[in-house]
Amino acid sequence: MKPSYLSYLARFNKARHQLSQDLLLTLGLSLLAFSCSAANDAGEGAIERGAYLMKIGDCVACHTSVGGRELTGGLPFETPFGAVYSTNITPDKDTGIGQYSYDDFFDAMHHGVGINGNLYPAMPYTSYSLLTNEDTKAIYAYLMSTKPIKQANLDNDVSFPFNVRFGLKAWNLVAHDAEVFAPKQDKSESWNRGNYLVNALGHCAECHTPRDSLFAMEQDKHFQGAVIEGLEASDITPAELNRQNWTHDDLKSLFTEGYSRKGTVFGGMYPVVYHSFSHLTDTDMFAVSSYLLDTDEKIEAKALTFNGHQRELPGYKLYMGYCAGCHGQKGEGRPNVAPAMAGNATLGKASPHNIVAVMLKGIKSQHYNTTTSFYAMPAYADKLSDEQLRDLANYLRVTWSTQPGDLDMNTINDLKEVIFEHG
Repeated sequence: MKPSYLSYLARFNKARHQLSQDLLLTLGLSLLAFSCSAANDAGEGAIERGAYLMKIGDCVACHTSVGGRELTGGLPFETPFGAVYSTNITPDKDTGIGQYSYDDFFDAMHHGVGINGNLYPAMPYTSYSLLTNEDTKAIYAYLMSTKPIKQANLDNDVSFPFNVRFGLKAWNLVAHDAEVFAPKQDKSESWNRGNYLVNALGHCAECHTPRDSLFAMEQDKHFQGAVIEGLEASDITPAELNRQNWTHDDLKSLFTEGYSRKGTVFGGMYPVVYHSFSHLTDTDMFAVSSYLLDTDEKIEAKALTFNGHQRELPGYKLYMGYCAGCHGQKGEGRPNVAPAMAGNATLGKASPHNIVAVMLKGIKSQHYNTTTSFYAMPAYADKLSDEQLRDLANYLRVTWSTQPGDLDMNTINDLKEVIFEHG
């Protein structure tokens, strides 16, 4: 009996192994067929183009938690109504978007409606709605071609009544108008391409435009800046960028390596540059700067502002004691350590918000490639008094910008309240 049993067991194991192989092959072919179908619907080369569009659309930065697996979500977004977590957008059928047809995906991207209900506007569908159908299909084809990863989504921490998703339908009626992108006939091809990249894919307005009491973007203040998590997303209107003498090369350097003649990015812009804009082709990079600067013409770089030290001012000793070691005696900066003060756009802004915010909260270290990285800047919230913050901020402005050194204690106190209230 024993040999017979062993023979049976051997045949059983062989059959089970063959069945497993057949099942895996069937599942693999099904997945491949699904991906091929999505790619075929989007046209030739869709997956490759979708991979590029996905990067420029900044999907990785938002849908990847710190230390998490790419595109599996879990990154928190602090809103006035509570924390909203990004979701798993791998093609896993249980926890990702594997159940989404293309029409479902289009509705999510353009109208903020997922298969489980309305999405919170932390998902920038108000900007993605400008995407062409062709590009939306390409992004869908790419995402469906990626490896499914099973990772459950986190529950949002949104208070009542904002946790009732039905109310988002009303929000859409009031605050969302799904427009079709329309090139401007009096602008160049490059400018129009930049407009599409910046406003549709890059969804830059979502951070750089202030929002009203309904959390809707104030369209009449497009790109005029807004406070997010304690930092000010800068005014990036052509008028402000040209006033500060940004050039095409400055913007290319900033979006490629996070650093330029006008300073560095920090806060939420670091992952945007690292995951998204640093991957722009040269042609698209020029299109972006053409749109932001509102010109295809070359802009001459002017000399960077350094008005000389005024040793009698109280901020002089503070600068030499706390800042000069990294930023230089004359504010010239140190490569791969700290940006220059001379010409620094943060100092040149009319708003002193980020000067004070950076001194209070510091800046995390940044790494872009093997040759470009920056040390972390320490936070001085527990080292500098409010009077010292005022004196140092004023000194930085009068020494390396054309802004006046007229910040008073009321301004410092008001800024601190906003900075810590938002993060």
